Amino acid sequence: MTFVSLGDTVFSGTSGGFADVTEPATGATLARTGIATSADVHAAVNLAVAAQPAWAGLAPADRASVLRRAAALLEDGREEFASWLIREGGAVRPKAEFEIKSTVDELWAAAALPTEPHGHLLPAEPGVHSIGRRVPLGVVGVISPWNFPLVLAMRAVAPALALGNSVVLKPDVHTPISGGFLIARLFEAAGLPPGLLQVLPGEAEPGEALTSHLDVAMIAFTGSTEVGRRVGETAGRALKRVSLELGGNNALIVLDDADLETAGSAGAWGAFLHQGQICMTAGRHIVLESVADEYVDRLTARAEKLVVGDPWTEDVALGPLINAAQLSRVDEIVRETVAAGAQLRTGGPDRALFYRPTVLSGVTPDMPACTEEIFGPVAPVIVVADEDEAVELANRTEYGLVTAVQTDSAERGLALADRLRTGIVHVNDQTVNDNAYVPFGGTGASGNGSRHGALHSWDEFTRWQWLTARHASPSFLF
Repeated sequence: MTFVSLGDTVFSGTSGGFADVTEPATGATLARTGIATSADVHAAVNLAVAAQPAWAGLAPADRASVLRRAAALLEDGREEFASWLIREGGAVRPKAEFEIKSTVDELWAAAALPTEPHGHLLPAEPGVHSIGRRVPLGVVGVISPWNFPLVLAMRAVAPALALGNSVVLKPDVHTPISGGFLIARLFEAAGLPPGLLQVLPGEAEPGEALTSHLDVAMIAFTGSTEVGRRVGETAGRALKRVSLELGGNNALIVLDDADLETAGSAGAWGAFLHQGQICMTAGRHIVLESVADEYVDRLTARAEKLVVGDPWTEDVALGPLINAAQLSRVDEIVRETVAAGAQLRTGGPDRALFYRPTVLSGVTPDMPACTEEIFGPVAPVIVVADEDEAVELANRTEYGLVTAVQTDSAERGLALADRLRTGIVHVNDQTVNDNAYVPFGGTGASGNGSRHGALHSWDEFTRWQWLTARHASPSFLF
């Protein structure tokens, strides 16, 4: 089965014209997609409102079966999905395959939700049944990013549908196929009834319309902190639920007892995976002074061995950045940091949208590479005197997503974890980790404390209702 073919014009009744879907590695046009307007969003929400009650009224096992079929179809079609993630998003094949596996896990986890208990029998006086039960929100709006377009959309779409909601999905215009239309056609093939999942690619206009629409009960947004603040403001005015998964400026702390070969491997993976275009990227390598020189040498040696190129036609470790604006921003941060006194150990611009894995030493806490989320393949190394200074610097940021610690002592790492103000901490690992079952999310500028993951989907995508029933209505004083 083919879900979307190269050269297709893919749209869902949108009225904002069309845009080319391009391959960042070559600039080639892969497909065309319709662009949504606010009018399209209003029409889609109306359809979603109409379709949702019948879907919520299905037997839970029937809803679960749609999610299971979607998971099986994705397993069967993984090569097509991988090709779009590689060509449309610039992913190397291992990243694409990992993303597909994670998405399958999200579908299976969501498929288990409908048949779980969804309420409590509450204490009540004789003759009264008092129940607290979870009910669907209604219409859920999902706004997803381009960097992991398939899984970061599906981790909201799948549980929202499983729990009886309808969904309007706005994927990023850079990845509307892998982050949108592949998902819609997957669910269509799995038997999802019409109207329950609609895809509307676009820029700010449809996102604003979706966020402000009074019939959209919740917005699940993954993206930049800047845009997330606007989403939160708009959703707040409408008094609706919002889940914000935002950026990060994450620290990898290397203690003086760490195995430096292992730490260098963790640092390279955390900094350079998917060209550093991940919210969990290790953006600040905080290293104790006694081991800093050796760590920088090992990290630099690893960076220089990584091949950059077209991930569709070459066996490479890094593909292209997503667009010219992102490349320009990454290079500007690197150049400003070097101008401020840091040393460029390796890396820098390559060609077109390619950027070589970059290591900066001599970085101080006030330099741009330390204070900003770079979202590129750059590893700034900041040297600190001791563990206390490492913790203080790791916490010296408005972000609060993830920190990783490299140490020979798990106990030392766990004690340090208690002092770190992030939603996620990994001891003896790197920063980029996620799966369908963990409480994933950040604090501060990294998010509003909401959590993705199977154990938390009931909290995110349903609401409590208190229901009572008496055998007979009592008489009242009035």
